[in-house]
Amino acid sequence: MRRRVWGTAVVLALLSAAVTVPATAATAESPAVSEVPALPSVPAKERPLPLERLFDNTAVSDDARPGEADFDGSGGSLSAQDLTAAGWTPGRSLTVQGARLTWPRRAAGEPDNVRADGQSVRVGGRGDALAFLVAGTGGGEENGTGVVRYANGSRSSYRLTASDWRGGPLATKAVALPHINTPGGQLAEKARLYVVTVPLVQGREVASVELPRNTDLHVFALSVRADSRGWNGSWAASASGYTAVGPWTDRTLRLVVHTSTGGPRVRIRLDNTFAAAPVRIGSATVAVQASGASPRSAPVPLSFRGAAGTEIPAGAQAFSEPLAFDVPADANLLVSFHLPGTVTAAPVHSLALQTSYVSTPGDHAGDSGPDAYTSTITTWPLLTGVDVGGGPGSVVLLGDSITDGEKSTRDANRRWPDVLAGRLRNQSVVPRYGVLNHGISANRVVSDRYTGDGVSTDTGGVSALHRLDRDVLAQTSARTVVVFQGVNDVRWGASAEQVVAGLREIADRARGRGLRVLVATIAPCEGEARCTAAVDAERVAVNQWIRSEAGAKSGSGFDGVLDFDAVLRDPAHPARILPAYDSGDHLHPGEPGLAALAESVDLRLL
Repeated sequence: MRRRVWGTAVVLALLSAAVTVPATAATAESPAVSEVPALPSVPAKERPLPLERLFDNTAVSDDARPGEADFDGSGGSLSAQDLTAAGWTPGRSLTVQGARLTWPRRAAGEPDNVRADGQSVRVGGRGDALAFLVAGTGGGEENGTGVVRYANGSRSSYRLTASDWRGGPLATKAVALPHINTPGGQLAEKARLYVVTVPLVQGREVASVELPRNTDLHVFALSVRADSRGWNGSWAASASGYTAVGPWTDRTLRLVVHTSTGGPRVRIRLDNTFAAAPVRIGSATVAVQASGASPRSAPVPLSFRGAAGTEIPAGAQAFSEPLAFDVPADANLLVSFHLPGTVTAAPVHSLALQTSYVSTPGDHAGDSGPDAYTSTITTWPLLTGVDVGGGPGSVVLLGDSITDGEKSTRDANRRWPDVLAGRLRNQSVVPRYGVLNHGISANRVVSDRYTGDGVSTDTGGVSALHRLDRDVLAQTSARTVVVFQGVNDVRWGASAEQVVAGLREIADRARGRGLRVLVATIAPCEGEARCTAAVDAERVAVNQWIRSEAGAKSGSGFDGVLDFDAVLRDPAHPARILPAYDSGDHLHPGEPGLAALAESVDLRLL
């Protein structure tokens, strides 16, 4: 039986005392989190301890001794061998969603997690979010309210939700393991672990964290996610699936990416999202492209925590260390990295619309010439971000194939986000933000095209709701998000009510982190096979809500509307794209239509 330590009245009293500060008013001293009144100093017996001093549950067992752990109260546990195979070894530092967490430095059979029961945990630092490595064991979603204590004596409350370790969504898991150990033997059933972030008061130093009171909610690690001060997002792409590649053995990839903004320093982000095994990076470099696989000058080596390469555990990511390198705006970079092992599958962004290169055997990351790069690819494997030093922040564009650039010319950088980035560079009315394109072809707001686990041929991605934390909230220097999705939902049977509910949730979660949120109306698509009259009626209903509810800001949580439907539609036939803007498939605008979208954006809304 789960212990109910706090009564309903106590929880309501705490929440009623909280003062919610609107995201639009968030400053270094007033964020979009709930603050609670300061309390007297904590008694000595309740003073915070490091999390590992509070471990009271054992989740991991050796396969040969499954009875040495009981994670869920029924004898179930995680396999130590599966964790090792995933790269999650004791004491290993893992970066997930931009937060650095440490897998417990405990051997199988030793206590390795805390059952949340109001414990006070010592944790410090300044940042934009708390990150928890968690899982629930109650058979469903577990949640509870906790408190953050800051060094200046103030406090704020947070709500922590953990999905179930056996039945939670694979689309949002940090890692999935292939087995569950039980006293009766090993089950071929996936175990899940999750990383969940909650907002902090920006600018305040965290002193300790009081966990919620829900003993079916297990915490393995906890840290403050440092903000991205000093960095600006210049280029990004979402992992849209986990597909078969190569196979590549001892090969070097030279990926071509286009910057939106420049700066005097650079770092890259590599993501092993959706993976079941680690991937080894032998070395990595960056250079400005001259043409093809040729750099303008010798590629400059990147490093990872002082080493030339790194191993990225399953589900984790790696940032390179800051490198003094003059990154020009509106330019192509060559990001090269050597894969010394054999890679048969990788997280990819499928619709790169950019030609990149694969070498013959060997480490060719530092090559100043193109000769070793004898084959090409049109996806972006593993690489998900390029950040530059300085800058005012970034705009994240959360979308589907229209944002991804479908029907634009390969290697020409004529997606509507590219045109928008050009407009921002060539004006002085608003800050010259970086533009991060997180469009995924075939993506939806409320349902997954890709399950989020295993090798798949579908690269439509997990839903916008399921990728929001990774692709928006954790993005470097994100200030504003533009949501332009929904046509794939209604084309595949979702109702207007479902899409509206999804858009509302995106707005609530993004504004809860202090982001400005804009929403775009859904473009017309009559003439495309799935865009029936019934589908158009749902599309129109979503757009009516966007224009009325979101436009009036009557509880929608959006800060503004981009009427892309009005930009693209044929005035004489509003259910269709204007012929001059139609690529020919009646669903995707061609390059004139993509440019019209970017030109229609009131930059002051950003």
